[in-house]
Amino acid sequence: MKPTDTLLARLRGAIHPLSAPPQTQAWNLAELDGLPLPAMPRPAAVLVGIIPRVDGAEVLLTRRTDRLRHHAGQVSFPGGSIEPGDLHPADAALREAREEVGLLPAQAQALGYLDPLLTLTGFQILPTVVWVDPAFHPQPDPDEVADVFAVPLELLMDPAQLDTIELQLGGRTRHVFQYRYAHQRIWGVTASILYNLRQRLASATTGRT
Repeated sequence: MKPTDTLLARLRGAIHPLSAPPQTQAWNLAELDGLPLPAMPRPAAVLVGIIPRVDGAEVLLTRRTDRLRHHAGQVSFPGGSIEPGDLHPADAALREAREEVGLLPAQAQALGYLDPLLTLTGFQILPTVVWVDPAFHPQPDPDEVADVFAVPLELLMDPAQLDTIELQLGGRTRHVFQYRYAHQRIWGVTASILYNLRQRLASATTGRT
């Protein structure tokens, strides 16, 4: 079996299927305990794009412009709110990726979902794992995206590459995930989603999904 086929099979075995989006609570609720969170978080979806390469798969990421309302200037996945016209969370992730970075439907194969995650800004995010055509060339929307880049999946799945930083929020010390890659700082929500992907892949490998 080719390495790309092996990775594709691993991903499919590690995530929630497209036909059954997870209905569970956000997995990071304990870390947000004591903070003022909305009673009804706004549903959102992001696209976790996996790009197969000859020398190893990469993960598609963006850096948001400094003028956005939420997470300005931060590294993020393409994504946004789930709108009434979106039939499924994956539809929202794919729509947002087309708007933000020019990813066409023919270049993207949605595989399934990671676990829901709640943000301090009031969004409950459902990350959608998508297999991206390696021929894809980003066309970023300059109003939303300052940069588009890719990080080796192997690096992001290495526990030694993941740090935590301490923040004082809501009267207690909280630990926030962080990666550093070249000149990019990947932290907060984005790093948490990557951590969840790593954990699910590790559990699938040992047969504990």
